[in-house]
Amino acid sequence: MTLYIIRHGETELNRQNIVQGSGVDSNLNNTGRRQAQLFYQYYRTVKFDLVLTSALKRTHQTVEPFILRGGVEVMNMPELNEISWGVHEGKVGDLASAASYKTMINHWQSENYDARIEGGESAAELAIRVSSIITFLKNNHHKYTNVLLCTHGRTLLCLLTLMNEMPLRDMNFFKHNNTCLYKCHFVDGEFIFELENDLKHLGNLPTAGF
Repeated sequence: MTLYIIRHGETELNRQNIVQGSGVDSNLNNTGRRQAQLFYQYYRTVKFDLVLTSALKRTHQTVEPFILRGGVEVMNMPELNEISWGVHEGKVGDLASAASYKTMINHWQSENYDARIEGGESAAELAIRVSSIITFLKNNHHKYTNVLLCTHGRTLLCLLTLMNEMPLRDMNFFKHNNTCLYKCHFVDGEFIFELENDLKHLGNLPTAGF
């Protein structure tokens, strides 16, 4: 089984530095739609058997061209939703929220995975639902040849960390631009990565890195 794992395309809230999380169901903006189309044009010859998205519109819209052509199983999985950023969701990032975020990340890097933004989700809680996606993929690897999975920034970081059997404190090791691609193969019970944060499908189109 080969996995094509991408982050959703750009939204206007990405561009405006407004926190989205799981509680803000935003649409792709014009740049995001262009990113999605460029990704489709580059990988349109891949015959996907399964497309996995979160329950939020921005992931579904990113891979919609593959869904519309038909002949593919589609699963919308809330387990792939973005982490909840609690009281920060829907607000412009400022110095106070940046300080709160930094404090939480420091807790995670010190292996206090229960730390969270007020009203939000912890790394431990995120890891539980992301682990269920990995279990699903492992249990069904014999059924699918090519799987396209579209998720969100922090969820992507958690997914990559767990797939590489790294501790959660290392989540920020990975880069995750909009519509970046991580391509890997499931071989002998392990995920072997071929591409990481690959953006060649975008050409010179700018992309946000947050």
